[in-house]
Amino acid sequence: RTCDQLRCTACDFRVSLFNDYVWDQSCDYLFFRNNMPELSKLRAKMIKKKGARAYACQCSWRSIDKLTDLQTEQQLRWVCGKH
Repeated sequence: RTCDQLRCTACDFRVSLFNDYVWDQSCDYLFFRNNMPELSKLRAKMIKKKGARAYACQCSWRSIDKLTDLQTEQQLRWVCGKH
């Protein structure tokens, strides 16, 4: 379970999450910088995977398919935005 109001302190963007998807390995910084938060554009690099979740802001992205503590990833600057 994760907060659904995550915000990135690096780019000051809301972190979007997509259930049952992972990001294609070809994703890069410019892809997210140019396409966030346009879901229609993001779908080009989303892969359906049951039980997974894809997260992204304008400067960082992660695909999670097993229980993971995101607080241990030092490069992520995501914090709870409203709780």
